Amino acid sequence: MAVRPYEFQVEGYLAEQGRESFADLDIEEVPAGLVLRGEVVDESHLHGIMARFRVHGLVVVSAQPLRE
Repeated sequence: MAVRPYEFQVEGYLAEQGRESFADLDIEEVPAGLVLRGEVVDESHLHGIMARFRVHGLVVVSAQPLRE
C-alpha cells in the first residue's frame, strides 16, 4: 500500500486532549460529528487509526481513500 490521502467520517466529538491522539490528521467539526483527513502510509497505520477511533468511543461512518 502506497501513501494515500484518506478521509474518515465519524460520529462523536473529541475534547482537546483527545485531539492530540490524531495529531497526524486534520480535524474538521461538522454537524454529524467529525471529518478527519490525512496521509495513511500503510495498512498497519490505517489499522492504528481505526483503533484510536475505538479507544475514543468514535463511531466510524466511512473511511475512504481520496483521489490524489
